[in-house]
Amino acid sequence: MLNRLIFAALLLAPGAALAQGQKPNDAQIAHIAYTAGVLDINAAKQALAKSGNAEVKAFASEMVRDHQAVNDKALALVKKLNVTPEDNATSQALSKAAAAKLAELGKLSGAAYDRAYVANEVAYHKTVNGALKDTLIPDSQNPELKSLLQTGLSLFTAHQQHAEHLAMGLAK
Repeated sequence: MLNRLIFAALLLAPGAALAQGQKPNDAQIAHIAYTAGVLDINAAKQALAKSGNAEVKAFASEMVRDHQAVNDKALALVKKLNVTPEDNATSQALSKAAAAKLAELGKLSGAAYDRAYVANEVAYHKTVNGALKDTLIPDSQNPELKSLLQTGLSLFTAHQQHAEHLAMGLAK
């Protein structure tokens, strides 16, 4: 259910703008990308607090480190370009869906939590990577923003692969 909400938020909300003849602008794209990073950092912080599995904790630490680094670069870029990230329906839908997922995960513990967290990370990265590849990168106009998003896509593809590998190990 949540994965469908995230998918809709990332792909259908920009698509609705496209249907009206408007693509998301760079300020909206920057906000969507930044929001997606913050949400994954929050999920990782929850995992660091709840998980007792060393591999899950290491993965969560990687998510905090990498997403914070990309978000720091994004903030520096918008400051350099004198652009104010623009809140939008997609960012809001992402935040709402992530809050619901964190609450759902918060009710779990032990191995059940670990499996659910990692499964969500697989699905989240698949969705975010798809949105980056299919919508956010193609629609961004600023070459520096586009480059940052492409760098993020490379990093987050590796995150997805790491999460998939971790999920297989947890399923055993």
